[in-house]
Amino acid sequence: MNRTRSERARDGSEAAFAALVAEHQQAVRQFLRRLATTPADADDLAQEAFVTAWARLDRLKPGVSFRTFVCGIAWRKAQNDRRRVRRAENRDGAWLSLRTTEETPSHETRLSLDKAMAALPLDMRAVISLCVAEDYSHAEAAEILGLPLGTVKSHIQRGRARLCQLLGVEP
Repeated sequence: MNRTRSERARDGSEAAFAALVAEHQQAVRQFLRRLATTPADADDLAQEAFVTAWARLDRLKPGVSFRTFVCGIAWRKAQNDRRRVRRAENRDGAWLSLRTTEETPSHETRLSLDKAMAALPLDMRAVISLCVAEDYSHAEAAEILGLPLGTVKSHIQRGRARLCQLLGVEP
């Protein structure tokens, strides 16, 4: 009995899945390039869609083409990405609308901040990025990073103090 590549991939054949990716990746990328903000975003979403498709091949129903299956996943990835971008734009727009022109950091200030952030330990930098820059709660950051809540709180406190010291500003 001749089995399709989709059936062989569903049974765990990496070679069959690789062939499906090779056959359909261009169509999925083209589809996502019409939806995503940049071609690079589209390529990232396509890669995520194929990774998800591999993990969820057991959900591919008989009679449904692999291209239809993976494009459905890609569509949901694009929708989620668009919501993420819209949330970030709204958050940034609201924050910037509260600031005066004098408060907007100069290019040099942003470079100094980037340099100061790079001097922090990676886990502290991640906590500060999530809680201060991305406006996640301490509990959400703890969940994302797999750290105890107390550690997140101490990283925020010590990280802010260290950043102020490195930037030469009062805490």
